[in-house]
Amino acid sequence: MPTPALKPVASSLTHSELNALDGISIAVLLTLVGSLLVIAEVFFPSGGLLGFLSAACFIGAIYSAYTSGGWFYGLSFAAAEVVLTPVLLYFAFTYLPSTPLGKVLVGAAPTEQEVLPEGDRRTLVGRVGVARSKMLPAGSIEIDGQMLDAVSQGQAIDPGEYVKVVEASRTRLVVRRAPAAERPDPTRSTGSGDLLSRPAGELGLDDFDFDEKSPQA
Repeated sequence: MPTPALKPVASSLTHSELNALDGISIAVLLTLVGSLLVIAEVFFPSGGLLGFLSAACFIGAIYSAYTSGGWFYGLSFAAAEVVLTPVLLYFAFTYLPSTPLGKVLVGAAPTEQEVLPEGDRRTLVGRVGVARSKMLPAGSIEIDGQMLDAVSQGQAIDPGEYVKVVEASRTRLVVRRAPAAERPDPTRSTGSGDLLSRPAGELGLDDFDFDEKSPQA
């Protein structure tokens, strides 16, 4: 026949198990939130803010798992998050853009005229163009008068900024903000030599009568 002294012990063990379960649940929740923030950072570059919040969630999950279940749970969550982060980034860049949600975030698929053969697209690597839409990170760029869909390399780019193609495949271009030394010089085509070689009519000088003498005082 069990003694009454065993009842508090059984009650205490049950309470501990419930606390551990709550801690693991919090760790799982923080891991899910951190995973969503990793994906959000890909589509909404925030200057590292979302990445910082994601890392904070992962660290909080590890701590919660450790305090609830000991070293085994803490190390298990740490190992899972080390593997999970690159998998999420690969999924966000490779598969998510082709899903209905990804199409809303990235934008419409390129038209048939915009999809160049892979060989032609590879020749664009290293070329400098101009962003024609806000890139967060997907948008449109213009190279040699041709509009192309592209994805920025982890940074927001405003319309009108010069971009450089750093990677090319059949379905997309990856660009980053072009260094100042590689941007076209807008004054090259409007130098003094070009201005002097242009006709007076094009410069709007026909309206002036240079032969008319100024009135004498």
